[in-house]
Amino acid sequence: MPSLARAMMSSTLVETVSINYEDFNDSFLTCGTCLCMYDGTERTPKLLPCSHTVCRSCLERIVAAQTLDTGSFRCPICRETIHMPQGGVIAFPPSFIVNQLLDLMAQQRRDVIPKCSVHTNQELLFCETCDIVFCTQCIDCGLHSGRGASEHTVIPFAIAIKRMSEILLFKAHLCIKNLNSAYDAVSEELRQLELSVDKTLDSINRSFQDVIAVVDRRRHECLQWVRKIKEEKKNILKEQLDLIQVEKEKVQEECDGLQYQVEVRNITKKISDLNEKLDTTSTLSEPRENSFLRYDYKHNDALREIAKAISHFGHISTSTTFPALSTAKVFPTTAHLRSSIRINTVDYHGNPRMTGGDPLLVDLKTEKGDNLEHKIKDNEDGTYDVLFLPQKPGRLKLCVNIFTRPIKDSPYPVEVSDHINPLARFGSRGSGRDNFSQPVRICVGSDDAIYVLDTGNSRIKVLSQAGDCVRTIGPDGLENQSATGMALMPDGNLAVVNWRTRLVSVLTPDGSLVKHFTNPGFQEPIDVAVNSRGEIIVADAGASKIFIFDSSSNLTTTFGSRGDKDGQFKLISALAVGKNDEILIADHRIQIFSKDGKFSRRLVDSGKGQYGGICVDGSAHILATKTEKGRSYVQILSAGGKPLYVIDSQEDRLKRPSGLAVMQDFRLVVADLGSDCVKKYRYK
Repeated sequence: MPSLARAMMSSTLVETVSINYEDFNDSFLTCGTCLCMYDGTERTPKLLPCSHTVCRSCLERIVAAQTLDTGSFRCPICRETIHMPQGGVIAFPPSFIVNQLLDLMAQQRRDVIPKCSVHTNQELLFCETCDIVFCTQCIDCGLHSGRGASEHTVIPFAIAIKRMSEILLFKAHLCIKNLNSAYDAVSEELRQLELSVDKTLDSINRSFQDVIAVVDRRRHECLQWVRKIKEEKKNILKEQLDLIQVEKEKVQEECDGLQYQVEVRNITKKISDLNEKLDTTSTLSEPRENSFLRYDYKHNDALREIAKAISHFGHISTSTTFPALSTAKVFPTTAHLRSSIRINTVDYHGNPRMTGGDPLLVDLKTEKGDNLEHKIKDNEDGTYDVLFLPQKPGRLKLCVNIFTRPIKDSPYPVEVSDHINPLARFGSRGSGRDNFSQPVRICVGSDDAIYVLDTGNSRIKVLSQAGDCVRTIGPDGLENQSATGMALMPDGNLAVVNWRTRLVSVLTPDGSLVKHFTNPGFQEPIDVAVNSRGEIIVADAGASKIFIFDSSSNLTTTFGSRGDKDGQFKLISALAVGKNDEILIADHRIQIFSKDGKFSRRLVDSGKGQYGGICVDGSAHILATKTEKGRSYVQILSAGGKPLYVIDSQEDRLKRPSGLAVMQDFRLVVADLGSDCVKKYRYK
């Protein structure tokens, strides 16, 4: 028993408590009333008779409120009545334990937090806005106190260190997370590599099985060929054997009958017959077919060609494309126009790839999430084009993946504009070689030469596709600044109508006058067109009629009258020939007539504005220029006459578009009378 007691007395049970620094400050170094940290001034810790500690500032406030008559107050913590000493609040003794803890914590803070190297008693501060460390005495703190201080975030350096440590740990965790993701991604790629290898090996085996099947089929054909030849030879030889056997039996039969033959005459005849048979049997001794049969496979270059073909049979595709560095270039995109996005691939080192064949996965969606139809064109030089046709303006989202991994910056926003602007603009007002004055009509020749009827200068300017003036034509047929209509004829000549002279002139491409003619019914001929038969069609705004002349300039048909009904015209402004030589006539609407002038249908009649020019492209789309109040544009209609969209030329507005003509690859040229220039557009 004593030994047990000594053993129990010699052992000591120690209980340790781990207290966080912030918890320690909150529990022991802050006033329980105002929750402010004790200090050596107005927050001096005072020890009450009830053993609770309250700061001097709180005691002064409590005493002032409770000791008016009684000379006592209640402890704010335990509510015990405390008598006020004669010296007042300052007479309460300080809490030595709290003060010692404050000194201890201050010493610890001095050990942890560096002081200013110049002002050793000043703690360092940190400005998160300026990213600088300072004390209140070594720099001008005008920016960090008083006016303008709200724009700066200043914290104690200890808190800054703590925040930086937290940021460091956060960043470290992010790095670890990213590395884990990278490890998983690379591991997955390794797994996919194994799957790709297995799939490729299976494909190789299947492909060579196909080759083996082809060879085996040829081997079977050769074997069958041998068997067929054998049967043919065998049948011939067997027939010969059968014939020999038949002859042998006949001879044997005759020999058997000779032993009973006693008449010399009969025996002599039999001997003569056998002599003849000897001659015939000698021919049967030679086989009619031979046994020769030999297989040869070196009689031509087939074996060499097979070996060559096998050496080129099959191909293993691989790629060094690095999706994370590959990019996409989004070109300006407009609704109703064919658009493209260029994808440029590079390798891990950022070097452009020079070959194609990468497995691209492209996802192009509208704002509503609908898929937009598109095609991927492999340019086989490391670039790819995503081709699509947006039908309406808005924002699209393009996601591009290579090897199921997104390229750099994917997804890409694609802004689709509603405005079709000119590709080029040619000329300005004037009379020089590169100027225009009232261009009213325009045509495009088979050689892509652009003919512009420059009415104000009484000439036709011939432009290249780049807009350079190649030559000028005139003034024959273009006198008095009054030529208003022009059309190309099937033979390459030009038909021009002049409203002042009332003449229709036919000019060669170099400007020579072929002929001109008129008609008594002309009042104000303003436009001309030519059909596939070479017939010249003239629109007369004064007479509100259409005149059709044959290739010899003889009048064959007239139709039309003034009015708003179908088949009538209010103020004819443009004329064109369409599919099957249909005649399109525009005033404030567009009407279509047969090649013989019979009314067919009315396409557009908005009741607003006036059409200025009209033409039909190779797909039978109808294009027309129109001017309304304060607005001019080119209208695109379907072959059936349904309005599709307009070219508004937002950034270079059309002022008074007149004639227009289509070129190759859905290019369009417009003579803008109000701007005295020619504008070129893409309309599909």
